[in-house]
Amino acid sequence: MIALSLAEISEAVDGTLHLAGPAADADQVSGSVQTDSRLIERGSIFVAKPGAVTDGHLFAPLAAERGAAVLIVERLLDLPVTQIVVADAVAALGALAAVVVARVRAAGTLKVVAVTGSNGKTTTKNLLRSMLERVGPTVAPRGSFNNQVGAPMTMLEVTAETRFLVIEMGASSEGAIAHLVRLARPDVGIVLSVGLAHAGEFGDLDATVRAKSEMVTDLLATDVAVLNADDPRVAQMAALTPARIVYFGEYGQVDVRASDLHSGRTGTTFTLYLANGQSAQVVFRVLGEHHVMNALAAAAAAEVLGVTLVDIVAALEATTRAERWRMEVLGGKDDVTVINDAYNASPDSMSAALKTLAQIGTPGKRTIAVLGEMAELGELAGEEHDRIGLLAVRLNISQLIVVGLAARRMHISTINEGSWDGESAYVDTPEEAFDLVRSSVNPGDTVLVKSSNSAGLRFLGDRLGDLFS
Repeated sequence: MIALSLAEISEAVDGTLHLAGPAADADQVSGSVQTDSRLIERGSIFVAKPGAVTDGHLFAPLAAERGAAVLIVERLLDLPVTQIVVADAVAALGALAAVVVARVRAAGTLKVVAVTGSNGKTTTKNLLRSMLERVGPTVAPRGSFNNQVGAPMTMLEVTAETRFLVIEMGASSEGAIAHLVRLARPDVGIVLSVGLAHAGEFGDLDATVRAKSEMVTDLLATDVAVLNADDPRVAQMAALTPARIVYFGEYGQVDVRASDLHSGRTGTTFTLYLANGQSAQVVFRVLGEHHVMNALAAAAAAEVLGVTLVDIVAALEATTRAERWRMEVLGGKDDVTVINDAYNASPDSMSAALKTLAQIGTPGKRTIAVLGEMAELGELAGEEHDRIGLLAVRLNISQLIVVGLAARRMHISTINEGSWDGESAYVDTPEEAFDLVRSSVNPGDTVLVKSSNSAGLRFLGDRLGDLFS
């Protein structure tokens, strides 16, 4: 974090300052800000965040022992360390992040980019970071730090030298993205897609549209909204913002587009066209044609921020995977390919992964889909799991292995399709799925492992990757 005095920190979080310990005489504090006491280093700020399972205040003694300079707490603790007592620790974290970003922006050339969408946020964020790093110091989230805690934690990593800040913004309810937008004040806001991910939390698709629209409604006329022209729900958001619109997509008259797509086991080649009229051939080694849209979104934002076509293409061609556990290609022994895509799953991403599996399978060899639950779909869960099962049939996937009771309807829907020549099996646990794949896979087969994070199949994908490495 940039250096701030204790008084400035206290004012930023609207807290009451209680001086004690070594920090009492400090003019400024510039250590990292942490919500995990295990990450505290001497001079850090520890935010005692209440959690669903435990309470950060219970770990404040460890934070003090490890050298925390300041504790941000919701109640004064009997510890010999400076504390700032606030009404809401999570709100205080966001308020501090907003002050830090505003100060860095006012003092230098910081530009802020925010990304949201039902699918593709993390991939787009990673691609954009790679592009922007070629121009100047860039801060972007580690993993999927995209909620009311993760986004401010990323914001607090900026320094006086930071030129670009990339923030991933997820939402579990209406108003969540609007809150993050108010904290970060992005210069560029990207909306990738609107789908059924988290439909159970939002209630319906219209509510999801409203939530994702929050990315652009508070942008200024001097800002830029980067919108997916191929998604009608996203494209119509242009009417909700005074910002300049930059469209990306594969179809129609858009600013940044791709053509001549050719996909295979090693990725996708395509021609990239920027808004300035320049174009170039791209060899994009991230598996799955659907990731080209994420590449276009990142390229559109990067061009707005002054990145050249040469650097955009170089960043795309240097990227070999979307992210850990996202279309990650493993294996290789006996020509068996394992695709571990089990960090997250929605109906849209599950469909895209199955289509990729069908597309890249070796002719004459089998395609095997090991699928688990798509979580957070609410009342739509049953019919969406049915639909994915039927898609596996339509794509003529050679074998389907469904894991876990919550996903069982995929199995039922496939075995009810008498015209399908493939096989479907249901197992209760990832361990049973591992045994079944190990006993049935043949040289040259391609195996996809896909589920929501909560199903835990990402570790199954790792085990299968190790088995055939």
